[in-house]
Amino acid sequence: MSLKMKTSKKQFWTALCGTIVATIPIAAQRQVIIANEAPNSIVMVSSDNAGNELIEVMNTSQLPHVHDPQIPRFILTDREGNFALGIGGYVRTVASYDFDGLVNNIDFIPAAIPNHSPFGNQIQMDATTANIFLKLVGTSPILGDFIVHTEGNFRGNGNTFKLRNAYLSFSGLTLGYTYGGFMDAAAMPATIDFQGPNGGAFYRATQIAYLCDAVDNFRFNLSVEMPQVNGSTNNIFQIGRQRMPDFTAFAQYNWENNSHIRLGGLIRSMTYTFTESQKTNDALGYGVQASTTFAAGPVRMFGQLTYGKGIGQYLNDLGDLNVDLVIDPQNAEKMQVLPMMGWYAGAQYNISPNLFVSGTYSMARLYSENDYQETAPTDYHYGQYLAGNVFWNASNELQFGVEYLHGWRTNFDQSDKQANRINLMAKYSF
Repeated sequence: MSLKMKTSKKQFWTALCGTIVATIPIAAQRQVIIANEAPNSIVMVSSDNAGNELIEVMNTSQLPHVHDPQIPRFILTDREGNFALGIGGYVRTVASYDFDGLVNNIDFIPAAIPNHSPFGNQIQMDATTANIFLKLVGTSPILGDFIVHTEGNFRGNGNTFKLRNAYLSFSGLTLGYTYGGFMDAAAMPATIDFQGPNGGAFYRATQIAYLCDAVDNFRFNLSVEMPQVNGSTNNIFQIGRQRMPDFTAFAQYNWENNSHIRLGGLIRSMTYTFTESQKTNDALGYGVQASTTFAAGPVRMFGQLTYGKGIGQYLNDLGDLNVDLVIDPQNAEKMQVLPMMGWYAGAQYNISPNLFVSGTYSMARLYSENDYQETAPTDYHYGQYLAGNVFWNASNELQFGVEYLHGWRTNFDQSDKQANRINLMAKYSF
């Protein structure tokens, strides 16, 4: 055999092998991968090939907050189409720089602006908000259509995994740990700052909730939630186990373009002990709330107003101040609940499908009763929060953002401090 013929055969087999190898990734992208032909076998598909029904279920059950993950890239499903498991999340890195005043927190919390600080500048980097979740969607003879959702990030002690959502939902019932009924996650504006507006109501609770959407354009929700009471105590008062859950309710009217208006309320009974007599007392807390989001052409508006007594743990700026219950200066044997308020207003302008800018102003305020401010003149009275940002979606998975934040903290004695922060963010969803 001549050298020329050997060379031609070698080139032919090399070209053939190269063609086969090159087509493998294309085939893997276009074909459903099936483990076997048994009825209970598992099918793995990309979200692009999952079919309209699976995509619709994953979309409609997606949590609405700006920091919630997108629908997963990959889905596991059985051959019968009765169960689908989505696996997804994101990696999110934020670099921030505080100047002309700083906040003693990785999040921009005006209540955490110190009264006295020798430092006016700081740099921080954070990747602990990286998120991972599992969502099972299915149908069964007992539950009907159901959703099981577990999710977490790495903001536990020592950057350990921290649970954010873990619940079962079916037939309008939600059982487990997720967003509470006294908040409106869909009406929160977009911020790189992970906490968001300081006057916003934002929390999670273990709960039993029922949502009714049988009436056109209306949704009604009732929930019974595990209470968490944070108070300013001393050796005379003690806050321990609670004996009543928190009760929340809301009514919401929806219209086109994911627009809605919501009215909600909360009532709670908080238990504390007067240690000298070992007498247990209860203090009544309550809250009312109105929130909305609506679209007007390329602009989307966001807003929320919350007012109540003893609801500090529900408001972003007041959540770490232990003001659900405070000592009553006019009654040595009792604690009191203080009035408090939080609100925000924001707007988002969509320059293009992949680029938008937004701005938000927010305020949280703690009021005084029974001479409370006289006993704590340098304690937090109110805080203000101003945010402006730009988000660019470089692709369906990759997002970049830049943000400016300005915060004020004012105490009861009218002394005030301020802080400024620049945030840079890169986020990849999977």
